[in-house]
Amino acid sequence: MDSEANHQLHILFFPYFAYGHMIPIIDMAKLFAARGVKTTIILTPVNASVFSSSIDRERSLGLDIHIQVIRFPGAEAGLPEGVESIDDMTSPEMLPKLLAAIKMLQQPLEKLIQQHRPDSIVADSLILFATEVAIKYCIPRFVFHGTSFYAQCVDESLKCHRPYMGITSDREAFLVPGLPDKIEMTRLQLSDIFKSERMAGIWDLVRDAEQRSYGILVNSFNELEPAYAMHYDKVMGKRAWAVGPVSLRNRDNIDKVQRGKKTTISEHAVLNWLDTKELDSVLYICFGSMARFSKAQLLEIAVGLEDSGISFIWVVRTIKKEEEESFLPTGFEDRMEGKGLIIREWAPQVLILDHPAVGGFMTHCGWNSTLEGLSAGVPMITWPMFGEQFHNENFITQVLKVGIKVGVEKWSSWIDTEDVQVKKEKIANVVSRLMGDGEEGKHMRMRAKELGEKAKEAVEQGGSSYERLTALIQELEMVKNTSPANVALSHLA
Repeated sequence: MDSEANHQLHILFFPYFAYGHMIPIIDMAKLFAARGVKTTIILTPVNASVFSSSIDRERSLGLDIHIQVIRFPGAEAGLPEGVESIDDMTSPEMLPKLLAAIKMLQQPLEKLIQQHRPDSIVADSLILFATEVAIKYCIPRFVFHGTSFYAQCVDESLKCHRPYMGITSDREAFLVPGLPDKIEMTRLQLSDIFKSERMAGIWDLVRDAEQRSYGILVNSFNELEPAYAMHYDKVMGKRAWAVGPVSLRNRDNIDKVQRGKKTTISEHAVLNWLDTKELDSVLYICFGSMARFSKAQLLEIAVGLEDSGISFIWVVRTIKKEEEESFLPTGFEDRMEGKGLIIREWAPQVLILDHPAVGGFMTHCGWNSTLEGLSAGVPMITWPMFGEQFHNENFITQVLKVGIKVGVEKWSSWIDTEDVQVKKEKIANVVSRLMGDGEEGKHMRMRAKELGEKAKEAVEQGGSSYERLTALIQELEMVKNTSPANVALSHLA
């Protein structure tokens, strides 16, 4: 008789090596493990060291979840020792080398599949070879994009209809056609996939691998973007499962703290500071794990925050280490004592957003941060920079109407922002609008809290994401008993 272990589903999770990609896919692996699935997360040594404590904690609670460490061929690709993610890069010249190193991981992945014989693989959309490997070994491959239905629908429309062609000015607004809402953009806000032949080619490879995959896993929930989930199904023609927000898997404070790098401040210090503040009175400011601002822009932010008079927590990352102290106005920290809390490099974001004193979030509009803010019921000030962040800004401000644009106009191709894009006067103005007692801010807070409640309901038993995950696991259990030939064909369905 087969052992019980032989009947247990086993899924490999292969994230792209950037914290904004690793964190949600690891949360997703935890979700599957909590439902009785054996999950194995593929990480390189440096990245494994960051997440091992979190995974060990899940295992101590009885979950069948593991990290499989694979050697990262960074030296062969010309990367310095210890650089194993985009977040570790110090110059744009490192990116091609990182991509080359990741391409070298196809053979190690095949060896892992031969060794572990998983029933499925969930791989980041940028792990292009995962579809070929899954087809070769006759297992379902799921794509994880790390963004919303909305952003994928907008990119598809832009790619197909090219409404930006023929526009005479980079700042002239044009309509993105064929979407459920009236969405306007400018040429300045377009990403490199619409400006560079090389980037457009990568986008085409991603879409091709997606079309030949078994399906798509999306960190979202139906109640957040129902029209775009339907549009995605109709236009993209590939099955997708919304199973988020995956960050809500982390319910205890220790789980919220252990997502990513070690924080530079203790959870108790943060919570004690927040406990002294009134309901919805604190603005949380964080621009993600990659963005670095120039000294001049940081100075504008500091002065704008001081002029607004609002209490704040500000997570600061600088382009150059020597600028960490020098960007602040003279006497700023003394004047802000008790009013503002500055955290360097890494902060327990979900823990902070979930505190009732936090009433606003100034964000770069990365999808993880966007969804974490929405799950906490917090309205936003949007400051997009790259990736699909301008799409997320429009989703927050034009579709959900739970945010105010700070006024950034231009998409950036690299994490360093050398110039000043937003002046102190504009920063102070939008902070006061969102955090003040006016009707605009009150309406956004009310709407955000409603969405936060819906997010929590979605992942509870009977909720939309919970039931979608249940259905998916049941389907994979049936696929497990299907002939390999049928599984191979399912990638083409």
